[in-house]
Amino acid sequence: MERSDLELVLAVREHGSLSAAALSLDVAPPVVTKRLAALEARLGQRLFQRTTRRVSPTAEGETVCERALVLLRGFIELEAELQERKAEPTGLIRLAATLGFGRLWLGPALASFQERYPRISIQLQLTEQLPDLAAEGFDGAVWLWQVEGRQAAQWVSRRLARNQRVLVAAPRYIRQHGAPVSLEDLQNHACLIVRENGSASGQRFDVWPLQKERDKIPVRVRVHGPLASNSGELVRDWCVAGHGIMLRSLWDIASQLASGALVRVLPAYAMPDADIHWLAPYRADSPRRIRLLIDHLLAQFQSAPWKATTASLRAAPRGSRPAP
Repeated sequence: MERSDLELVLAVREHGSLSAAALSLDVAPPVVTKRLAALEARLGQRLFQRTTRRVSPTAEGETVCERALVLLRGFIELEAELQERKAEPTGLIRLAATLGFGRLWLGPALASFQERYPRISIQLQLTEQLPDLAAEGFDGAVWLWQVEGRQAAQWVSRRLARNQRVLVAAPRYIRQHGAPVSLEDLQNHACLIVRENGSASGQRFDVWPLQKERDKIPVRVRVHGPLASNSGELVRDWCVAGHGIMLRSLWDIASQLASGALVRVLPAYAMPDADIHWLAPYRADSPRRIRLLIDHLLAQFQSAPWKATTASLRAAPRGSRPAP
């Protein structure tokens, strides 16, 4: 069967008349009659019952029409995809992202994407509160944790990269106070506490949920210290200056670990809840520019480039004690 045969049987079923089908197909009625008869002869099946009032499909004709509908949709989708690929992608993409990751990693990735597709424009809003993407007109968000509750059911989520939070301190702090050799030792150290996303009800900032990387056993440790802030960047600065131990994402401290400004303490433990996700309102058919952007971000982040930056990072010597 050819595409014209599929269109013919669907037109006859829809209009219930050979003359009306001929009008919709912009051909003469005898052409429809001749083509339908030839198709039935070729298939060896009668596809339509003809009466003076109406033409209606037989059981075999109904089966052919249902299959024809699926095949024609496939033709249309294929043609649209090929046409879209031929055309240069264009349009506006509105995104939201968290402040730190958006500035350090997402911003450069978006700039390289826009250079590759110059007819696409991008608006990036950096925020610590995830917007209602659909209601506020965002195409998507690059976020550092998964969404739960009602929004999770309305949005699509895809992990762009794995990440974890690790315990770090400055060499100066280690020289003065020693490095902890167990989680219990953290009770005797100044821990720098980040109080981000403070709107989350019941959230404890002074309890660090960690996990032993080898056996994945979770453990919660209560910490305390004289310095705390809702700014992760400020807490990082305090840590680099030697004021205490911090729990922070690898992507945020990659350069400091690589340079030796920070070193990992208790490297067997980490907080594994900090993966990077693509979030977007559900769409039956996402625009090509959005699909291209997701592919670009996966290529940029899936290998976790911040881990490559810290490949040669230094850990504090086990059991280091304060200098006399």
